[in-house]
Amino acid sequence: MDSTDNYLTLLDSLSSTLRQGWLDLAIARQSMGASRINGALLDHKSHSAATSVQVDQEDVDSMEAQPRFSLLYSSDIAEMPQLSEEKTSESGAQLDVDDQIQKERAKLLSMFGTLISPKLRAAQLSFETALETLVEIANMRSAMLSSFDRVRKELDHQKDDMEPVPSGRQ
Repeated sequence: MDSTDNYLTLLDSLSSTLRQGWLDLAIARQSMGASRINGALLDHKSHSAATSVQVDQEDVDSMEAQPRFSLLYSSDIAEMPQLSEEKTSESGAQLDVDDQIQKERAKLLSMFGTLISPKLRAAQLSFETALETLVEIANMRSAMLSSFDRVRKELDHQKDDMEPVPSGRQ
């Protein structure tokens, strides 16, 4: 029940975050002008994703593998081989990743000009938060489904143990 409550809370949080992001984007478009924030400004060429989702199999109580989702930023992907070769401190590596993310955010917003509305930055942050919440929802759902499967298998096993063995008489 707690897992279901947490799952529903995450869904509500996602809805609120997306709603706030769209509202901030609309306010930014109103304040900066529709000519500065529109689809025509977007480059429709193929680009590599700035953020991707990595799926790992995680053993749960050594019974079955459960998928575990995590976000990878483009800077994480580029730095993964370097970080595995160089044993840097985690706090230093985390600061480097945070700096890279901040630079990537600024670069993405630069297409809208030099004077960026704070509401546009807030919208960007809201949508990034929504992406992180989606990964949490996927992990929560995966854990719930794994738990459900374990309970179902255990109940089926108990049911099989309780069924009477036919005596062969008709």
